[in-house]
Amino acid sequence: MPESQNTEYKNTWRDEYLKWISGFANANGGTIFIGKDDNGKVVGLDDAKRLMEEIPNKVRDVLGILVDVNLHTTKQGDYLEIVVEPYPNGVSYKGQYHYRSGSTKQELKGAALDKFLLQKKGKQWDGAPIPNVSVKDLKQDTFDFFKKRGIRSQRLSEDSLNDTNEQLLENLKLKEGKYLKRAALMLFHPDPEKFVTNAYIKIGYFENDADLIFQDEIHGNLFEQIEKTLDILFTKYIKAIISYENKIHRIETYEYPKDAIREALLNAIAHKDYSSAATIQIRVYKDKIMIWNAGHLPENWTIETLLGSHSSNPFNPDIANAFFRSGYIESWGRGISKMTTLCIEAGLPKPAFDYQGAGMWAVFQKDIYNAEHLQKLGLNDRQVRAVLFAKDKGKITNSDYQTLNDISKRTATTELTELADKFKVLTKTGTSGAGIYYKTVGQ
Repeated sequence: MPESQNTEYKNTWRDEYLKWISGFANANGGTIFIGKDDNGKVVGLDDAKRLMEEIPNKVRDVLGILVDVNLHTTKQGDYLEIVVEPYPNGVSYKGQYHYRSGSTKQELKGAALDKFLLQKKGKQWDGAPIPNVSVKDLKQDTFDFFKKRGIRSQRLSEDSLNDTNEQLLENLKLKEGKYLKRAALMLFHPDPEKFVTNAYIKIGYFENDADLIFQDEIHGNLFEQIEKTLDILFTKYIKAIISYENKIHRIETYEYPKDAIREALLNAIAHKDYSSAATIQIRVYKDKIMIWNAGHLPENWTIETLLGSHSSNPFNPDIANAFFRSGYIESWGRGISKMTTLCIEAGLPKPAFDYQGAGMWAVFQKDIYNAEHLQKLGLNDRQVRAVLFAKDKGKITNSDYQTLNDISKRTATTELTELADKFKVLTKTGTSGAGIYYKTVGQ
């Protein structure tokens, strides 16, 4: 059996392996086998009985914890099994904190160490108290905005209008003793970037992955970032189709559902790891929008967990609670489901989500008639070209298909029929001969 998150093999004992015990105690626990090679094969340990007595004492004296050390005797020789339980508090090795991740040991430093120690105390980054910032340093306009939104969404009572700013922060659990929490700073301070590096949003319009055409930066507290970002996205970056109901009432239909984009933006802000010093990035292309935030999935979660029914587990729970009270978000982990439903109702592909270890991408495609989506449906290259031709020109005929792909009429007929009957991305108009043509569904 190879080494894993909870298993480590060592040929012999060295006192530096106390670091590995610290790493297991700080993570999910695990077992270290002394007297086995890297593949888990017994190689024997000459001084196993002596070490069985010495190791528990060294662990206690250096790390301050207790472990079980078991002796196993086999034909191949003796080996030791050191069983390490996970500890609720941080376990240091001579002032260093180690952590087991996958099959490797890492020393925690800087922001990673801060995050680890906070979590061991049952806190998240946004719940840490901060000195040298008081309620009077926060922005009155943002408090007024928050109260009005909360009352309108019925998440706050009318009486909240009479609360002082300090009372409001107390009710939102954004104070710890005499100190404000980081969440209060991010939500209500006029300039959080004075305290948190790169706590803003970047938007760029890209011709392709390499060519940036124009861009904007959105600064201010989180409530201001939400409002400003949505405003600039839907006035500068995302087009609206204008129509009129009864030739009187103007109707704007955006390329993407506004509520779905808002939900993705709120997710990015509420789940961002602000200790990473990375900005939230929104990349807009002619056929898609990509929203990225630094952050991590909850432990033992995968993309499949995220896409299925799951509990609400925000990376920044105090920020998320303020968003809930203001009426911005739900509290039951329905963000992904809501985005998906809105896109389907608008006739768009489901949004895609990609977790790459350092952060999360949410990707919205403009419509189903793009090469990537069509290929996923199973269309061959000729059929993809034909659908994109019909989308661009308004229709495609059998003759067009032949010319476009340099194929016979018989093959063109077969593949066009597949597009209409099997893949259901084209609709057929006409009954015979040159009068037959095909249009994209809904066009």
